[in-house]
Amino acid sequence: MTKIWLVDTLGLSKDALHIYVGLILFFGTVTLFRLPLRDIRPLMAVLLAALLGEILDIYDTSVIGAPQVYAGNWHDFWNTMFWPTALFVLARYTPVLQR
Repeated sequence: MTKIWLVDTLGLSKDALHIYVGLILFFGTVTLFRLPLRDIRPLMAVLLAALLGEILDIYDTSVIGAPQVYAGNWHDFWNTMFWPTALFVLARYTPVLQR
């Protein structure tokens, strides 16, 4: 329900919302805890939020009796995780995001 409200309020697509949430959580965790981008903890924060969000989506869908579309849940999870994972990999395994 919160996702629908955010999509309507912000005028974003659901896909864009997932991308923004993933990046905000990743950079927010990095900033709040003063962690380097190569630290696994910001990525784990995004992973936890993405999993929790999809579990809640599955629960909400079951409560209203609608059919589950697990491919849609996977799509949302992928959208949330892609850029934080890409940034983590670049920071950890390449010189691109290193000081």
